[in-house]
Amino acid sequence: MERFDRKNHWENIYRTKELKETSWYQQTPQTSLDYLSAFNVPVSAKIIDVGGGDSLLVDYLLDLGYEDITVLDISEKAIDRAKQRLGDKADKVKWIVEDITHFAPTECYDFWHDRAAFHFLTSEDDIAGYLAKVKENINPDGILVIGTFSEQGPKKCSGIEIKQYSEISLTNQFKDYFSKINCHSVNHRTPSDTTQNFVFCSFRKLAS
Repeated sequence: MERFDRKNHWENIYRTKELKETSWYQQTPQTSLDYLSAFNVPVSAKIIDVGGGDSLLVDYLLDLGYEDITVLDISEKAIDRAKQRLGDKADKVKWIVEDITHFAPTECYDFWHDRAAFHFLTSEDDIAGYLAKVKENINPDGILVIGTFSEQGPKKCSGIEIKQYSEISLTNQFKDYFSKINCHSVNHRTPSDTTQNFVFCSFRKLAS
């Protein structure tokens, strides 16, 4: 069987769809912003947005005065679009084009944000690799925020099968290294006027 080319798939998505045509588009990433506010994340915090693509979260982070922002995405096209949109402000952001399963962080983060990237990892090896990265590359007492499709959400996204989670199953993935702070359900309305149900959970890194 031919191996699925994950990178080429996403490059094609971003070549053929505008941001407002994608199912994940949000004019205001309110849930993510609410987490930043709830945890009083300081503007000096090291923040990474995993799978951030050309989402607008980075725009809001810059407007809020955050000084150390990293955006990682598998798609170079998505990153290029975000840079073009931001213009000169793009120079204030660290951009990484990489598959999260191959990402080798060179620094640790205070706030690790992932809206809808983790649920694309369906193999045990990929999931274990992700868990190892957050264990090793989130600072002591750092915050992890993960949003995935819930068990009431879609089973596929952009033609790819995903792994659905409940509050319990998502918490269980991270419980060895993180304590759960809270989880809640979020309905996302897509540009095509459908509803996708997410589960968002926040965690704090356990003392080693």
